[in-house]
Amino acid sequence: MSRSFLDVTDCTAGEIALVLEIAERPIEALGRPLAGEGVALIFEKPSNRTRQSTEMAVVQLGGHPVYTRGEEVGFDVRESVEDIARIMEGYHSAIAARVFAHEIVERLAAAASVPVVNMLSDRSHPLQAVADALTMQQRLGDLTGKTVAYVGDYNNVARSLGEISALLGMHLRFGCPAGFDADDAELARLLLLGAASVEQTTRPADAVAGAHAVHTDTWVSMGQEDDKQARRQAFEGFTVDEPMMAAADAAAIFMHCLPAYRGFEVTADVIDGPRSAVFQQGHNRMHAARAVLAFLLGVR
Repeated sequence: MSRSFLDVTDCTAGEIALVLEIAERPIEALGRPLAGEGVALIFEKPSNRTRQSTEMAVVQLGGHPVYTRGEEVGFDVRESVEDIARIMEGYHSAIAARVFAHEIVERLAAAASVPVVNMLSDRSHPLQAVADALTMQQRLGDLTGKTVAYVGDYNNVARSLGEISALLGMHLRFGCPAGFDADDAELARLLLLGAASVEQTTRPADAVAGAHAVHTDTWVSMGQEDDKQARRQAFEGFTVDEPMMAAADAAAIFMHCLPAYRGFEVTADVIDGPRSAVFQQGHNRMHAARAVLAFLLGVR
């Protein structure tokens, strides 16, 4: 069975460092490990950045991406997840899936003999985390001992960001409303992964104070639309604005995985201002996907 990338923690700290180094290499230095081969890209949840970046990553490695909508395969409706994996492994050198339930990518990986990449699930967003770390490294240099702050819902994006930041030896700070925060076991897990320290507070300004990178995400993710009003009330005071950014390090950068909703989780003057790294971060999604695929295919 091939290695898969379902969570950041499927790699060691050393392997994450290698993936980040591969992401910085010129495309021609990677060879064409997917020459003449296909990669299945299954989208149970639609996406702009994920589809564009991952399709281009496959092409850059010499392969042919095959975009497949969720209803075309119908996980456990038209066919079992396991049957889908076993069919697709006969056509493709890798399978990537963007799904609602994390269990789906776990079952794909258990059944398939080719690498499976998690393009997003309700638990993890590991390709985004690689792009986040790559962007912070490009802007801030060596991340060991640097402080990363996340303001908002402790969701899949926050979890994967926390994992990769911990593996890289960063100080982690989370500013989350009560009821939308990480539990003590989760914070302890991140510390054990190698974080320099892990803190959580319901005061976002305290989380941001002195931080070198400030992250946030939408308060209402796909599938949570029915809770939109309640969530916006719960997150009142958690908007990343200029006064909040002023508490961060003088050279701090602002990051957001996008799509962003200006006036809610972030103000326009922050996301469109000189400290924002969001478009570099978004472009790095392609380099992250290319590096992860290359790593899984044996590039070293």
